[in-house]
Amino acid sequence: MSITAEKKQELITTHATAKGDTGSPEVQIAILSERIANLTEHMKEHKKDVHSRRGLLGMVSKRRRLLDYLKGKDEPRYQEIIKKLGLRR
Repeated sequence: MSITAEKKQELITTHATAKGDTGSPEVQIAILSERIANLTEHMKEHKKDVHSRRGLLGMVSKRRRLLDYLKGKDEPRYQEIIKKLGLRR
């Protein structure tokens, strides 16, 4: 369900805006997107897992808030991360 340290490090280096950047919205959105994808696969197999569903909804709403924040701060960065991750809207 969770992502490995290697995968997380790969996401950080791919989406970082500067060297050593781990907290920018782009990095957080990329990590959340990976976790959401993993948990979505889990939910397809375990349809009655209500606790994981609640966590999934929380992650989706957190990603939405980060995307809204980024859109308000810097529209080109928002468009770039949407295109890079293949998110719609």
